[in-house]
Amino acid sequence: MRLASLGRVLCAVAGTILNAVALGAAVAVSPLVLTAQADTAVTRAELEARRGAFAQRIGNGVVVAFGGRALVHDFSTFYQLAAFRYLTELNEPDHAFVMVVRDKVPSTTLFLTKLDPRTAFYYGQRTDSTNSVPRTGLPARSYDAIWGVLDSLVATGLPFYHIPDVETMDFSRVDTLTRGQEAVKALARKHPQLTVRSAMPHVLAVRARKSAAELALIRRAVEISSEGHRAAMLTANPQHEYELRAALEYEFTRRGAERPAYGSIVGSGYNGTTLHYMKDMDPVKPGDLVVMDAGAEYRGYAADVTRTIPVSGTYTADQRAIYQLVLDAQKAAERNSKPGMSIRAAADSAVAVRTKGLAALGLIESEDAMYDPPWRVDCTANPASCKQANLWMIHGISHGIGLAVHDPLQGDQNGGRFAEGDAFTIEPGVYVSTRALDVLPDTPRNRQFKAKVLAKVKQYENTGVRIEDDYLITEKGLERISLVPREIDEIEALMKRRRAIQP
Repeated sequence: MRLASLGRVLCAVAGTILNAVALGAAVAVSPLVLTAQADTAVTRAELEARRGAFAQRIGNGVVVAFGGRALVHDFSTFYQLAAFRYLTELNEPDHAFVMVVRDKVPSTTLFLTKLDPRTAFYYGQRTDSTNSVPRTGLPARSYDAIWGVLDSLVATGLPFYHIPDVETMDFSRVDTLTRGQEAVKALARKHPQLTVRSAMPHVLAVRARKSAAELALIRRAVEISSEGHRAAMLTANPQHEYELRAALEYEFTRRGAERPAYGSIVGSGYNGTTLHYMKDMDPVKPGDLVVMDAGAEYRGYAADVTRTIPVSGTYTADQRAIYQLVLDAQKAAERNSKPGMSIRAAADSAVAVRTKGLAALGLIESEDAMYDPPWRVDCTANPASCKQANLWMIHGISHGIGLAVHDPLQGDQNGGRFAEGDAFTIEPGVYVSTRALDVLPDTPRNRQFKAKVLAKVKQYENTGVRIEDDYLITEKGLERISLVPREIDEIEALMKRRRAIQP
């Protein structure tokens, strides 16, 4: 998620995108101008600096980390766990490392699982103890040796830390039966005097500030993702959600992405009001909006971009009203997302704009009107959570991006403020459907709410709008790097270039 001037190059590139080819599924797009290869290399020196910054936080201790496991089937590609990749750039399965930190100076040894010769014919050679130093800069031993090494290190009296081998921090609390976590439990049982702490907070703190190389990789991922969204907007005569997903993901692959950064969300009409709808199988019909939330992953780094487009190519008056409201909220958050500014204030500004707009549209009784949510919340202790506006905008507007699509921000460590080196999204949304009213508890306050707004909700029925862009904070300030049309007139103008193909 390139030099700042490349944004202007991309704008010029966008102007030369060709019309959709006959039969509509594939879109011919001009070659994307990309940054130089050297700008997107994670060097050995950078990896050493990452481990050094991590060791500074540990001070003294033994750090144990297990990488991702080989897949139980061979129908998919292996991708390394984010924390393990961040500290080693070793994108192979079934490995581990032990880092001994003394006086903030790390000494790291890899423990590598070697493939037998026959299996290697199927899957290729892996890094092993004979070639680890030239490949990674780190010494290595056989994976089986790790247990004796850990036993001996327990005797040193150094504190132990573990980097949990979870797929994503979003679900770390339920992702507990991993190889690494089971191994650490076994080690603790064997040595009852041993206490093992989680090192993940320290890894996340170091990962939060993105280096120049990381910013270049994120830019590349976002450039590729932006071209995917352009291709979807230019797809002629789509009949199903999966055709738009195919246009997005084809362009991701064509431009060198490893994979989608997450399950692509392409939801039309009613499906567009489901935040994480990923089936992408239903028809798309003229008159509907389509929410397309899709990003590419490039060399491990994720983009996250959302556009909401009209199937017909033209927004209705009601759709324009909701769309403009969301876009105004995004721009308000942008104005408040500068270095040193509060992340919470940026989110609050987007909430305020949408709340005022929802009241003007008649979708809430007033800006301060309350309701009784269908989920557990203490309205007395947290009254903001019980404002009617929240029923139509139930998610936050921002998160970090990097080696994970939800990556840490420096605000987690610096009092909740934006800082140079941050990479993040701004993604306000509004989702209107009578089903939201249907699930409300039957209380006097909710009955009044429903009676006042039902007619307006039916007017805007199944209108889901989310607009999401990716941003960097550099020495020049805030930069939006997902250069996809987002103004109503821009989107309609681009979609007019589709070639209508009769099925």
